[in-house]
Order: sequence, then structure tokens, then C-alpha cells
Amino acid sequence: MGSRPRFIDDLSSAASDAPGPQSTDLLTDDDDALLDAYSRTVIGALERVQQAVAFIAVERRLPGDAAAHGRGARGGTGSGFLFTPDGYLLTNSHVVHGATHIQVTLADGAKFDADLVGDDPGSDLAVLRIGSPEPLPHVELGESSKLRVGQIAIAVGSPLGLQQTVTTGVVSALGRSLRSNSGRMIYDVIQTDAALNPGNSGGPLINSAGQVIGVNTAIIPGAQAICFATAIDTAKWVIMQIFAHGRVRRAYIGVAGTTTPLSRRVQRYFGLTAQSGVHVMEIVKGSPAALAGVRTDDTIVAIDTQPVQDVDALQRALDASRIDKPVGVTVLRGAQRVELTVTPVEQAG
Repeated sequence: MGSRPRFIDDLSSAASDAPGPQSTDLLTDDDDALLDAYSRTVIGALERVQQAVAFIAVERRLPGDAAAHGRGARGGTGSGFLFTPDGYLLTNSHVVHGATHIQVTLADGAKFDADLVGDDPGSDLAVLRIGSPEPLPHVELGESSKLRVGQIAIAVGSPLGLQQTVTTGVVSALGRSLRSNSGRMIYDVIQTDAALNPGNSGGPLINSAGQVIGVNTAIIPGAQAICFATAIDTAKWVIMQIFAHGRVRRAYIGVAGTTTPLSRRVQRYFGLTAQSGVHVMEIVKGSPAALAGVRTDDTIVAIDTQPVQDVDALQRALDASRIDKPVGVTVLRGAQRVELTVTPVEQAG
């Protein structure tokens, strides 16, 4: 046999000189400690909620023509989580809306038929109930008003039917507005880069303490690391409305906006106590706000003299008691403070 080509010897020599897998020069003890701390944080948070996260399967009746051809129902899936020990779950409205049958599968494999307690497309939230003779594992609800951009966010759910999937990221932005599948605007939305996929909808977004800070709601098709969750403070309010009335009644003025900070100079000049307001991004044609003279780029800072510092506060101010009653709306428009009167109507179901 002839001698082997020289380039093979050169490659072998280069490989022997290269740092092998045993080389740890690039990793310091501090890096190892940081990695371990992060891992422990995620694992600890997950252990607090994992048993309360559920896989939801639904059936919906198809339109008459499809049923006539032997296709009577279609299925869908999503996620949800128990928030009380007696079997109440929170999920997305779009997961269960119009369902004829809902089945919930818990982390231990137990299956239950679920009843729809209440459904609110306006926030894309729904409350379900399952029956169990024993207390069930449930999550702790946190406070989304205390969130800060950059803090850890962990999503748990069943993307593409893969149950108990965990993804991590950070809170990317707060106070977003998002148009739901029904066409309504969802306010006070959390933006995160924790990866979500179809089937994550309705699952919990949790913080490093294992508290639920949001309900995973939507992704933007084609975008990367841009995912959304309905803030848990909004969810708490929706839950109480559903428990009290079976549905959510809201006053509607027809604006879409986002939370915007106010400089100290602006606060002093206009005598405002709030550090932020709601920047109007869109106004529905013919809506109460449009008729009252609200304009895009106005910043709403008060409803009936009560400060409105974020989108969630605006939504809460427009409760059922405001329907068909004139309310004062204070807006900042350039260098002017403008007082308007808006008469909200009931938001269509």
C-alpha cells in the first residue's frame, strides 16, 4: 500500500492540537453557578404548577352541509390550568367557544368531562368546571401589575398536543393591545419570548416563584419570539364577573391603545399624579369615542377625574355601571389638556 496523503496527516496534527471536550477554559465557576441557579429556578417554578396544568380536547358541531355528509363534529385542543381545589379551570375563550363537548386531562392522566361556566371573548378567557371527589392541585395567581420587563417568564402547556411542554424566556413588554380571533381588542397583554405554538393557548405563563402572571393567548404567525398572554390581573376580574353574572358586561367607547409613560415635566405641567396614560392608537368609526371627538395620538389620563395610568385601568373603569351614562374623559393632545364627554354603550357579546 502507498503512503497516505499528506493532508490527512496535517488534519490529524491539527486535531491533536485543538482543545478537546475536556477543555473548560471558557467556563468559569461563576458561569456554572449561574447556570445551576437558573435551572433550579425554572425547575422549582415548574414543580409548583405542573400538576395543575391540563390538556383540553373539544368537539364542535359542524355546519349543516358537513353534517349531512357524515361529518358531524370536528375536534380542537388547547391548554388550561386549575386555579381552585374544587375543579375550576381557566383557559382561552377561543379554545372552548362553541364546543359541544369538553374533556380535560390532568397531568396524572385522569380525564374529566368539563362544563363551561362562562366565556368572555373580549379578553379571550373562559372558566371551566370539572367534578372530583378529592381536592385537586391548583396554581397560585400572581399580580401582573408588579411585573417588570426582563424578568423570567415560563410557559407551560400542550403545543401541538405534546402535553406538559415547558418553554422559558423573559417578559418582553407590558401593556400591549392585541386583536383576538373574534376581532375584538384584548387589552393589558403581556409580550414574552417564551416560545408558544398552537395548543399552548390557555396554559399558564408563570414567574420564577411559580405564580401565574398571564394566560398564554396568541402568537404572530411568521414572527419569532413574539408571543402574548392575557395579564392575570385582567383574568382575576373576568373570573369574578363570570362567577357573579355568568358573563362579562363592559362599557364600550371604541378605542384601542397602549400604555405610555408620562415624563415628569408633563406630569408637573398638567398636575397629574399618574406616571403613565393610554396612548390612543385606533378609533372605531362611529363609536362613542369618535362621536365625542377623541383622536388618534391623544393620551387618555383620566375617566371622571380618576387617573387612568394603563390600559388595564381604562378597561376596569369602563365597567357595566358606565353603560349609557355620560362620563368625562381627560386627554392630553399636544400641549393641551382637553376635557371630553363620552357616552359608552354596552359592548356587543
